Amino acid sequence: MTPKKILIIEDNLLNLELATDLLEAGGFVVASAPTAEEGLRMAREILPDLVLMDFGLPGMDGLCATKDLKANPATRHLVVVGLTAHAMKGDEAIALQAGCDGYLTKPIDTRTFIETITRFIASANLR
Repeated sequence: MTPKKILIIEDNLLNLELATDLLEAGGFVVASAPTAEEGLRMAREILPDLVLMDFGLPGMDGLCATKDLKANPATRHLVVVGLTAHAMKGDEAIALQAGCDGYLTKPIDTRTFIETITRFIASANLR
């Protein structure tokens, strides 16, 4: 079985390293981008199985980047999961309205992270 590709769009180095380490230990191939603009370019190039999208990015924010991915016929099928510290009431609804297929809050729960990511990919494959 070919390893699943994950693109992490995250500007915080510590958050990026933690997610990358967990995903690689779980058998995923990981690429990353520090900005939405670079992440959009990479998403079009590598067509990952899942995009983990931070919302608080420099320049274009993650919600706008998600809308961009979902509006583009070449990338609209990509699974986008918001990975954010925005955990107030209503934030998940905002993420889903922007086109996210799922929503995870920071800090990452290291005990369930891989299982959750695997579930998002599996549910997308059922569509």
